[in-house]
Amino acid sequence: MAQQVNITELSLPQLEVLKGQLDQMYVPGKLSDVGQVLIDVGTGYYVEKTADDARSFFKRKIDFLTKQMEKIQPALQEKHAMKQAVMEMMSQKIQQLTAMGASHATATKA
Repeated sequence: MAQQVNITELSLPQLEVLKGQLDQMYVPGKLSDVGQVLIDVGTGYYVEKTADDARSFFKRKIDFLTKQMEKIQPALQEKHAMKQAVMEMMSQKIQQLTAMGASHATATKA
């Protein structure tokens, strides 16, 4: 079973990276240059940065994403409430139609 490690608690010389192969098999590896790291900045672009610059980049990215999540949270809650209201309305309509169908069936038999 794989062991989870918080990489922010490790020094760079201690850091071991796992290279994904076939999405199931991993082989241990070691960083050859601990002074520079390659980070994915999005859309297939990679940038070489110092470890401190990379740490700063990811902190800014985390802060940005946290703010975006806080921004959309109220809208998400509103959408959820609207969905619940629609589901309740649909349930009421189905019950009404079922009751009408049952009363119509008994009226036709009589």
